[in-house]
Amino acid sequence: MLSAEATVTAADPMQSAFMKELIKQWRAQDAHGAWERKTDANLLEPYIITKEQRRQLPIIGDPDPETLWRMELYYNAIGLAIERQTGVMVTPMMKMSHEGFGRMVLLAGRLIAVNKQLRDVNRFGFESMEKLAEEGEKQVAAGVSMVNQFPDAARYE
Repeated sequence: MLSAEATVTAADPMQSAFMKELIKQWRAQDAHGAWERKTDANLLEPYIITKEQRRQLPIIGDPDPETLWRMELYYNAIGLAIERQTGVMVTPMMKMSHEGFGRMVLLAGRLIAVNKQLRDVNRFGFESMEKLAEEGEKQVAAGVSMVNQFPDAARYE
């Protein structure tokens, strides 16, 4: 059975809780109002990498600072969406080699709510807005589930 959130995501990915958090993250970065006239879809366009574009990127390559920044915003949005659903503060931590391999963890108290091995970060992106929303919602659901499964560790101070 699909949840109401999953149904909304399928109909309009921009309405998912994760996508709203991601858009907030991007809007918060615009200190001088340069992106005020951009639509939400235009702001998130850098996350979309078609199969053809992905084929043109090297399999192993140094990720550029902009790609790392986009990835950080993506995981920050996942953490904030988990926070909103659980009431537990979530902190992202990333360890990355210069070659684009590493790990991202989202910590809730003493609990690792999300643990993601990162590879080929120079190719970080999604085929469509739907895939972006789907993957983000999947990560949020996994993090919320982990916090709910181990509430004592998540709320440990």
